[in-house]
Amino acid sequence: MILEEEMKKKDDIIYSLNIDDVQTVAMEEIGRELSLSEIKSIEDLICDNINWYDAILDAINAKISQVNSEDD
Repeated sequence: MILEEEMKKKDDIIYSLNIDDVQTVAMEEIGRELSLSEIKSIEDLICDNINWYDAILDAINAKISQVNSEDD
């Protein structure tokens, strides 16, 4: 049972990406950092390409499977 003081607020952020994350990928993949205008131009594309529903579902299923196998 989750104690009330352990519960997170509904609007707490669980995961986020920042500019450093984007620049890390840019450096690894194209060998340079992106300009501010380039970053702004891809913001919506990044959001559109993150399959957040499946990521959450996969995490839930993995954790439930792990807990269930520990209970066996």
